Amino acid sequence: MPQSIAEQAELPRKLGLLDATSIVAGTMIGAGIFLVPSLIARSVPSGPHILAIWALAGVASFCGALGYAELGAMFPRSGGQYVYLREAYGRLPAFLAGWAFLLIIQSGAIAAVATGFGIYLAYLFPKVSVPAAAAVLIAVLSAINYLGVRQGARVQVVFMAAKLAGIGVLISSAFSGLPPVPLQTLPHVPLPALGSALLAAFVAFEGWHVVAFVAGEVKAPKRNLPLALALGVSGVMIVYLLTNWAFLRVLTLPEIAASTRVAADTASRVWGPGGAALVTWIILLSSIGCANGSILTAPRVYFAQARDGLFFRQFAAIHPRFETPARSIVLQGVWACALTSTGSYEVIASYVIFISWAIHAATVSAVLVLRRTRPDLPRPYKMWGYTVTPLLFLAFSIWFTGNTLLERPGSSLAGCLILASGIPAYYFLRREPTA
Repeated sequence: MPQSIAEQAELPRKLGLLDATSIVAGTMIGAGIFLVPSLIARSVPSGPHILAIWALAGVASFCGALGYAELGAMFPRSGGQYVYLREAYGRLPAFLAGWAFLLIIQSGAIAAVATGFGIYLAYLFPKVSVPAAAAVLIAVLSAINYLGVRQGARVQVVFMAAKLAGIGVLISSAFSGLPPVPLQTLPHVPLPALGSALLAAFVAFEGWHVVAFVAGEVKAPKRNLPLALALGVSGVMIVYLLTNWAFLRVLTLPEIAASTRVAADTASRVWGPGGAALVTWIILLSSIGCANGSILTAPRVYFAQARDGLFFRQFAAIHPRFETPARSIVLQGVWACALTSTGSYEVIASYVIFISWAIHAATVSAVLVLRRTRPDLPRPYKMWGYTVTPLLFLAFSIWFTGNTLLERPGSSLAGCLILASGIPAYYFLRREPTA
């Protein structure tokens, strides 16, 4: 049986810089880059404006990553945002974030990505059951991560390299052979249209924060966490810009806007009918890496909560052989499979955006709060551009959450109610920390 937290308080540090960077980039690059470009083109029929939107979303995400880098270097412990919010605001706000991660944010994301994997697998093999394929993917990745963080990290590195190779082939092919499509430009795009497009781009950049969950298992975290966040987010921004440039070079803006599979249409234009199948394989690889990133990292939040006396005691256990938060991994996998099998993830996905970015805003605000309230804490890495960069990220976050609340009031308020349901749960579950 797994041993208690009192016997082994810390998860061992086994993740290097490559592992951490792969977690950042591999979790960010899912199916979003293959789906979002058409949404943006419908709002903003102007090539330069589209590229500017992707760059702006990347810069905003990079500013957030800088804040997480400072916090991660200060508190290199398992749990990520849960730990940072606890140190800045106390136990209840931290618990509510963890509650949201389990119920809707991370579990819903895993279920959605796994279902997307099933849908694309069924495109190649029509007899495949989508719910069954999604459940098998979650179960297999959960089992791998149960057996050790190194095993989960190897999966992340391999699929990160595979998806980058596939995307690289797509990009390079788009820039060779065919004559480029003239780039359509508009002198002016309405501000509401730019806002809608930016919202879509932000969704594609989600996922960079998950490496903070495994901060307690990263070697030399005061150096590697900031580096992994900087390399991962900036690298993904470059990949996204090049990918969209490739789409714009091969397809016209009306074609991009009308397409439900922009990457497949681009590949078909370059390679013929076989191109769509190749892109489908790239999306499958991306989905595996994206799902694995969350399955690897998110259980550390529930582990940290249990260790603090804010979750069921048994989830504070570390497996004596595999040195993983095994029970937390099983909990995450079972709940994600349940959401997949019932289709509840589709409803939950609409709740996630508002709550997730509200937690991002509170976390980066913690940099400002702790600089004021605990100025003597060691800060191996200090956020570059302070105070401009955290305020810039907060401005984006406030605009993003405000716009989401206006455009999706029902789902945003439902997400808030789910978050509020954590208040009675907090008073029911809390106890004295076990270590």
